[in-house]
Formats: sequence, structure tokens, C-alpha cells
Amino acid sequence: MKRRISLATTLALVAGALVLLTGFRMMASTPNDQDSSRLAVLWTSGDPEVATKVAFMYTLNAKRQGWFDEVTLIVWGPSSKLLSGNTELQEAIQGMADAGVEVVACKACADSYGVSDALSAIGIEVKYMGVPLTEMLKGDWEVITF
Repeated sequence: MKRRISLATTLALVAGALVLLTGFRMMASTPNDQDSSRLAVLWTSGDPEVATKVAFMYTLNAKRQGWFDEVTLIVWGPSSKLLSGNTELQEAIQGMADAGVEVVACKACADSYGVSDALSAIGIEVKYMGVPLTEMLKGDWEVITF
């Protein structure tokens, strides 16, 4: 027995298939499929293991692997004190900067620990970050905190 399918039913089936295909394409897309993507990593921890095993690893790979077009590491709070006296972390920061990660430190935080000059001396831009971070949070940046 032959079945006849109306034109309306055929169009509905085709439209449904297109919706499914579009959904699968969107699920399979990578961050590089977007026009532009920006990540701010807010590094606050004074724990060196959090720095090397978590924050730095993700930050560097986010840039190197192209997961985000722009990647900024913000040194904030206790991390500024830790970084000022740890040459291993300083070398890792330099490697991130060489890979294209923008590295900045919060001046208010660094001043509170007395390390602004030390951070500047290793090539980190030290500036007040309250307004820039707020703009990132309100804007189109993805922000992650470690």
C-alpha cells in the first residue's frame, strides 16, 4: 500500500530536519566559530599550586589553543604578593605574555601589599582595575576566577 504525503507534511519534515541539523552544528561548534571571544582570568589565590596547576595552565592554553581570541590575566589580591617574590611564577607569567596573553595587576591590591614596583619591574602593567573589571563583567567578556 502506497502512502501519499502532502506537500505541507513534506515541508514540515524538511524544516524539522534543518532545525535538527542546525542544533547539531551549534553543539559541535568550537569557540573559534564565534566572531570574537574574550576571556579575563582573575587570579586571586595566594597558593602557588593553584597558580601553576590551574590558573596558569588554563590561561596559557586558552590563548595557545585559540579557545579565545583575547586573553587577559588579572593579578588581584594575594596573588600579587605571591608573584612578586616567586621567580618560577614570574617566568611562567613571561611565557604567557610571550604567547600573547595580556597581563595586568591591580594597583590598589599591589599597593596594599607593597609590591607595585616589584610587579612593574618584571614587566607587568600595574593599574587600577576596578573600572576595567566592571566593564568586562558587564560587557562581552567571559570572566573566570582562580
